Amino acid sequence: MKMRSLLFTCLAIILAGCKPAAETPAEKVAESAAKSGKPQVLVANYPLQYFAQRIAGDAVEVRFLAPKNEDPAFWQPDEATITAFQKADLILMNGATYSKWADKVTLPESKVVDTSAAFANNLIEVRDATTHSHGPGGEHSHNGTAFTTWIDFKQASMQAQAVSDALAKLVPAAKDDISKNTEALKDELEVLDERMSTLSRRLVQYPLVASHPVYHYLARRYGLNLKSVLWEPDTVLDGTALGDLNVVLAGHRARWMIWEGEPSKDNVEKLAALGLRSVVFDPCGNVPASGDFMSVMKANVEAMEKAFQ
Repeated sequence: MKMRSLLFTCLAIILAGCKPAAETPAEKVAESAAKSGKPQVLVANYPLQYFAQRIAGDAVEVRFLAPKNEDPAFWQPDEATITAFQKADLILMNGATYSKWADKVTLPESKVVDTSAAFANNLIEVRDATTHSHGPGGEHSHNGTAFTTWIDFKQASMQAQAVSDALAKLVPAAKDDISKNTEALKDELEVLDERMSTLSRRLVQYPLVASHPVYHYLARRYGLNLKSVLWEPDTVLDGTALGDLNVVLAGHRARWMIWEGEPSKDNVEKLAALGLRSVVFDPCGNVPASGDFMSVMKANVEAMEKAFQ
């Protein structure tokens, strides 16, 4: 029996050793390119993935490689993933210092498109931001350039146009479809911009607090009187967190808190006890749990319209 058990153990070890290794991101991109025969487009964040897929349709293969549980702005890709970027036919970057990792590697300049280049002179500089941590990305600070550019829907439209121009050069045979799809996307973004601009006439009356410092462009474009704390939707609002909030409220009598994601019931109740109501405006930097970029943005605007009737 002992001999038979030993033989089974050895066989299991041999079979385990023969199991093929998981494909790296670079290998997946290469395999996808070989199968589809389509140009490979790699993107820095989910909004750019959505724009590229809406605009190019089936003409290209669009890939967004950041893990779903990380903020792409602070994600550090491994060596294999960087290789995948280097081998892509087109690399769509957000600009505004969004991808911190890109400053430490060499990407082929001829393939890289900075989608916020058209408004580079109008980016917002952030100073004296506190270092903090959330998620697997470790400690970070929001010092430098504000990077959530697309929640100013006018800027989002300019980024979509930059994506369109790059794709038209990459697949000129699909130029007409790309142009038509771009206009349809920009029309939807313009509607969102008009709705938020209309809402801004009411929002100017309300001091607001944000759970996280990612709303700089939203505040500037739509006239929000906004200050931020450093919370996540699942942050436990203990004495320290509420103390930080009270420091802000001492000189900024807000009655609304804007969250990046749905806050816990306990957090909503604790804020309500302080006279603060909650509303969600999800920046959607990563793939949403349901829906897509446009459905999330429409839900954001609807939530704001409902809150500030």
